[in-house]
Amino acid sequence: MTREDFSNAVLVVLGHGTALNENSAAPVRQHAAELRRRGLFREVREAFWKQEPQIKKVLAEISSQAVPRIFIAPLFISEGYFAGQVIPRELGFENGNATLKMGSSEITYCAPIGTHDSMTAVILSRAAGILKAFPFPRAPKNSETTLFIAGHGTEKNENSRKPIERQVELIRAQGVYADVHTIFLEETPRIADCYSLARTKNLVVVPFFISDGLHTQEDIPLLLGETKKNIGERLAAGQPVWRNPMERQGKLVWYSAAVGTEPGIADVILERVREAVRRYY
Repeated sequence: MTREDFSNAVLVVLGHGTALNENSAAPVRQHAAELRRRGLFREVREAFWKQEPQIKKVLAEISSQAVPRIFIAPLFISEGYFAGQVIPRELGFENGNATLKMGSSEITYCAPIGTHDSMTAVILSRAAGILKAFPFPRAPKNSETTLFIAGHGTEKNENSRKPIERQVELIRAQGVYADVHTIFLEETPRIADCYSLARTKNLVVVPFFISDGLHTQEDIPLLLGETKKNIGERLAAGQPVWRNPMERQGKLVWYSAAVGTEPGIADVILERVREAVRRYY
């Protein structure tokens, strides 16, 4: 297999998965379908850690077909607790190695998409898109707008917040917005701190999450100031939970969809595979 010839390789797009929210698996299926459409790989499969089809079963099935190379592309935001520790360990990747043999197949575990520098373009696209789509009362100038990248954060793994902080550095250096900040669900600064951190009237919040699941559709809007009643009613009606822009605490707040559903993510996945080939083959 040459660096750009994946015709004998199988790509597995790996998501976390959950039985609690049907939208959780959508980005995995979305990007797998797009990469399948491009016809670059022998096959493109979806797999999950906490729902069917489970990654161990998918790998066993593929390796039984004597596929020479299998690439696992984790559709995760960071090289944190699950993508960086639990999943590699449970799949048999030991001592930091990213390759292993399973039968006649060589399996490569790629880096998660969220840590790639090209996520900068994805975040900026999300922010620009929501501001353009809802210009009420007028489209705000970037120089009068603060961008907030909202993440999960966890004390279980210090790597969890690093990709978001990296993106803040990259975007702040570009000078696109008046300022750029991180906010987190489970670490400081917290989601609600955006109001005290922003020196501008306009705020645009981009969730640095893979799917539009419970965190982006319920937890973050609630912490931004929407009522639980309104969120529940809008979800039940199939409406967006945040009506852009909403005025809260004297600020106009725009809230986008999760970065993981941006179409450009398929290109980030492909670049992670190419990087793995350059590094290991």
